[in-house]
Amino acid sequence: MTPDQITVTALCLLALAGFVLQPVRYDVVALLLLLALVVFGQVAPEKAFLGFAEPAVTTVAAVLAISKGLQSAGTVDLLLRRLGGMRGRPRLQVATQTTLCAGFSAFMNNVGALALFMPVALRNAYRDKYSPSRSLMPLAFGSVLGGLVTLIGTPPNLIVSAIRADRTELGRYALFDFAWVGLPIAVAGVAYVVLASRFLRDKQGGKAAGVDAGDYVAEVRIGERSRAVGLSIRALEGMGDDDVTVVGLFRGPNRTLAPPGEARLRPDDVLLLEGPPEALRNLVEAAALSLAVPAESDGESVVEEDEEDGIRALVAEDVNAVEAILRPGSSLIGRSPGALRLRSQYGVNLLAVSRQGRRVTDRMSDIVLRGGDVLLLQVLPERQAEAFQALSLLPLAERGVTLGRPQRAWLAGGLFLAGILAVLFDFAPAHIAFAGVLAAMLVCRILRPDEAYAAIDWPVIVLLGALFPLGEAMEASGTMALLVDVLSGPAAALPGWALVGAVMLACMLLSEVMANNATVLLMAPIAMGLAQGSGVSTDGMLMAVAMGTSCTFLSPIGHQSNTLVMEPGGYRFQDYPRLGAPLAVICLVLGVPLILYFWS
Repeated sequence: MTPDQITVTALCLLALAGFVLQPVRYDVVALLLLLALVVFGQVAPEKAFLGFAEPAVTTVAAVLAISKGLQSAGTVDLLLRRLGGMRGRPRLQVATQTTLCAGFSAFMNNVGALALFMPVALRNAYRDKYSPSRSLMPLAFGSVLGGLVTLIGTPPNLIVSAIRADRTELGRYALFDFAWVGLPIAVAGVAYVVLASRFLRDKQGGKAAGVDAGDYVAEVRIGERSRAVGLSIRALEGMGDDDVTVVGLFRGPNRTLAPPGEARLRPDDVLLLEGPPEALRNLVEAAALSLAVPAESDGESVVEEDEEDGIRALVAEDVNAVEAILRPGSSLIGRSPGALRLRSQYGVNLLAVSRQGRRVTDRMSDIVLRGGDVLLLQVLPERQAEAFQALSLLPLAERGVTLGRPQRAWLAGGLFLAGILAVLFDFAPAHIAFAGVLAAMLVCRILRPDEAYAAIDWPVIVLLGALFPLGEAMEASGTMALLVDVLSGPAAALPGWALVGAVMLACMLLSEVMANNATVLLMAPIAMGLAQGSGVSTDGMLMAVAMGTSCTFLSPIGHQSNTLVMEPGGYRFQDYPRLGAPLAVICLVLGVPLILYFWS
């Protein structure tokens, strides 16, 4: 090995260890690798950041922002309202939700599609009294499967297309080139998870745990002029909807969990109320209660001096009441609201918390937040994008709690359809077409610039831009040729179907322990090199990489969609391979012959 090959190989191994062990976030690992390649002379300084100019990077950013625009405009809500006729039919609900989520994932960000359907799944589960664990994992897997179908369905497809254009004379893939393999896998995969969902064990959630899936716990104070003074707890619960329950009573230093219904309420009592957002609002209004929000300094809850302020906080038209889920890595995880300065720094009030499967019995200021918690937040519209980006919050599709925002659903949907048609009929390449759609959304004020920037997953963009030069460094140093030579011997002894299967399986396993975008950037050049000495075409090997890196169903860390449903669904690590391992086998068994038939 030459000194350059030793240097590049050592840096690649260090980066691989960083991706797997994650001492720092994956985008930081990629940036450190890029800087190290520059320092050791493997990448010219003037070419270091050319990876950010790759069309694939631009397309990923544009599609992420467009997904936010479709969500904000209410385009998908037009279809989601059609799901109301499935009351009392859990199997049909799971099938419809999963299928629609997979369909939307083919044309928008996987996590964005999941965020649209999670509230629907949770609402249906608590309304029909079954555990959300029966629907959330199939929903997450459906969002991953849908991305296999189109060029823009998932970033690995875009990266594979970019590598094909850079290293061959074949150009980029068309919008639906991936559908020849991805669509049958997606259809079979969705059918499997829908049928297998009935065998998922009910987790701590839904009625079984004594808490409605999708319920919130909010803290209120009884003022001197409240209509609840002198009433029993049972009478207070009767003033609103039957869905609201008093789960805690704080009177001075005393705390009573599940207080008796006959207990009489006094001024300055603090109550923990549990129920859906709309039911909580109705009871607060009916009883003239004051909604408490966590203080920022001493950990005590603060209440507006005017008791009506708590009511206005839920119905004012100049603020949004937004549901959001805590993403993995959020700075809020492991901290209590009383220790956070949400209002002064971000203009955010935490109104209520929903934690599936566990009844929250602490006061709002003392709750320790966890990944997957769903928060009901009061936020000024102009501060929402900045706050959600800084706090790693994923806004969920609104359940009637967002107020005062004009909806332009048909316009947003029409613009996105125009972008798809432009790519489909070769009027413009994907990065130009979808950048144009994003620009039109901004001009038409469907999306604000700060919302667009906040919707982009910047760690993914940094990862992609920083790793693209790695391929050139491996080529220039001869490291790629050396690696291919080492692997060519064993690969030449394999029949074509076994080689395709081995590459696809290797990508599936690697993507379970490191970012799938990093996996495709590492594996695609190797697969192309192996294709030269086998009977499989370059396209066949690239398709094996694309499908393998996206079929991540064995762990909660394999894909963000898997991670986001873990806490709301009450899942454990071992639940994922129980449903996901047979699905991975289905993808492999179907994928290999389809790749050989269509791309050999």
